[in-house]
Amino acid sequence: MNALERPLASPRLDAWAASTAHSTVHYRLQAEAEPDSLCRVLNLFALQFLTPHSVQVSQQDDWLDVQIGIGGLSWHRAEVIAQKLRNLVCVADVSLENMPPLAEVAAG
Repeated sequence: MNALERPLASPRLDAWAASTAHSTVHYRLQAEAEPDSLCRVLNLFALQFLTPHSVQVSQQDDWLDVQIGIGGLSWHRAEVIAQKLRNLVCVADVSLENMPPLAEVAAG
């Protein structure tokens, strides 16, 4: 079954933080500049049916600087994903930032 044939799935619920407000987060990480590094990183989101709204990658010598923006996550779930990213062999460093809602950015 391909993505066009699959019925629309609702986002996965965070059982540990079900009542927590969801926010937009921004991951910054450094991964080895290997052909499969970006696939490994993005696969962690795909396995949870999450699609980032932005992905930026640039290579600096032997490293990839990766920035990923994704919305609809509780802070707990965002931290769990950050820890899974840190556990990847090809990833050297991960930081996580909570972004303000778009309404606050537009008003500010």
